[in-house]
Amino acid sequence: MIVNILDAKKSILNKFISEIRDVTVQKDSMRFRRNIGRIGEIISYELSKSLVFENNAVTTPLGTKIVATPKNDIVLCSILRAGLPLHEGLLNYFDDAENGFISAYRKHISETEFEIKVEYFASPNLDNKTLILADPMLATGRSITAVYEGLKKHGIPKEIHLACVIGSTEGIEYIKDYFPENTKLWIGTVDEKLNDHGYIVPGLGDAGDLAYGVKL
Repeated sequence: MIVNILDAKKSILNKFISEIRDVTVQKDSMRFRRNIGRIGEIISYELSKSLVFENNAVTTPLGTKIVATPKNDIVLCSILRAGLPLHEGLLNYFDDAENGFISAYRKHISETEFEIKVEYFASPNLDNKTLILADPMLATGRSITAVYEGLKKHGIPKEIHLACVIGSTEGIEYIKDYFPENTKLWIGTVDEKLNDHGYIVPGLGDAGDLAYGVKL
């Protein structure tokens, strides 16, 4: 797996990451969603550099110009519900992509033990396409791998990109064994630790709750 940690180089991304972590700024759920979307846009830009381009003739009011544009057949697939703001940010740049949505959640067996339940799939055929699988939180890595297993029945992508906002070192190491070797991970920032409940520390909390309100 090729891991791209985007805050390794300082940019405006750092501002958006600092705000989604900040307990004071987090009180504004609209701003939280917008910042997740902004990070999705930055991921899209960086990811786009690895796509395949072809030259196309564009007719302007004054002539013709050859412009290199991406030729990949892209499918954006996001994990509900926390993935929705990230999906919107990605879709702002890959606006002609097909779209898939999948639900995945932690079903707790005990206070610290859980299993990942995947219940809802809405996905186009993935055969020979470029799959961008989006999940803002890459904590243990078990959600995104469970979703990938479920997606396999929809076809075999030509290439896979994982788009995440924040993750843990442990989660990144975990998913390396589950995805094809040429998979590319694009992640905003990485923290070193998980707590006993499998949450990223210092992290930012529960992205779904911060975006859309606390669930029962």
